[in-house]
Amino acid sequence: MLAEKRATSPMEVMGPRDEKEYEEEEGSVSSTMRTAETLLRLVPVGLCVAALVVMLKNSQTNDFGSISYSDLGAFRYLVHANGICAGYSLLSAIIVAMPRPSTKSSAWTFFFLDQVLTYAILAAEAVSLELLFLAYKGDAAVTWSAACGSFGGFCRKATASVVITFVVVACYAVLSLISSYKLFSKFDSPCGQPRQGH
Repeated sequence: MLAEKRATSPMEVMGPRDEKEYEEEEGSVSSTMRTAETLLRLVPVGLCVAALVVMLKNSQTNDFGSISYSDLGAFRYLVHANGICAGYSLLSAIIVAMPRPSTKSSAWTFFFLDQVLTYAILAAEAVSLELLFLAYKGDAAVTWSAACGSFGGFCRKATASVVITFVVVACYAVLSLISSYKLFSKFDSPCGQPRQGH
């Protein structure tokens, strides 16, 4: 009498060795993603420090008077925002680099902090850019003359700091997208309750 053939699943056909190789490959992809995110979080550290140092050293004295970044609130805000973002980027890169499973609370924390710091550095960039525009072009309606004709060196350093900060904003925008994807692809939204039947 012939024994009846039992239906086999695809995983059984592949065998235990192939399943193990599949898990190792999945772990390798996860490790690559973690490395890429860690590097992307480290990039703003150097950029923020560079923008901060350029602005901190930005002062000029000539026959027209003297000016320093600390005389202007927008540039002081830019310095503080870059300092906070540099610290957060370094700390978050260290945490992301540690190989451990992602939890819902950590995913929400990264999502929230990435969003807050993205908007903070974007606001610092926007107000500094507006101030630079007024310094270069002036505003005839409020009799604000262009200051960069008299303080060209100051304006050039401020422009360099603002340009570097623009790259930081781009990095944080990408980080916000990554943390959003990691959160909402693995976990439900807080108000994602199933609807009751009518």
